[in-house]
Amino acid sequence: MICGLKNWRTLKFLAKSKILRNLAKGGVLMNIKKIAYGLASTVVAAPAIALAQFETPSGTGLPAGSVMGIITNGMNWLLVMVGILGVIGFVISGVIYLTAAGDEDRVATGKRALIASITGVIVALVGVVVLQAVKGMLGGNSKTF
Repeated sequence: MICGLKNWRTLKFLAKSKILRNLAKGGVLMNIKKIAYGLASTVVAAPAIALAQFETPSGTGLPAGSVMGIITNGMNWLLVMVGILGVIGFVISGVIYLTAAGDEDRVATGKRALIASITGVIVALVGVVVLQAVKGMLGGNSKTF
């Protein structure tokens, strides 16, 4: 027996499998045709998509702001919230520090809270500066930083 039993079963499996049937029926050619048709339709449709004119719809009730304006407003709102929370934290840490009455743990807690709130206020101020710098760079309106 030239071909062992295992090899015979493999050949029998391949003969029944979809792989060989698809190859025999042109399955590979069908896939290549699908790819070619997809690429051709993309090439044909690309100029129409690229040259499509977009007109802003009116009467929708939506704000007419730009994406940059929306992002700037959102970031400004977040930075204001961080600043307000930092100031509130500053006041609370001051009260904790003043009412410690010599208790070392409360004094340490007040100092840690004071440092954290000062850090929050500094982060908010740096955020405002960075936001204005990025807005100036991306907006292209000013020649200075």
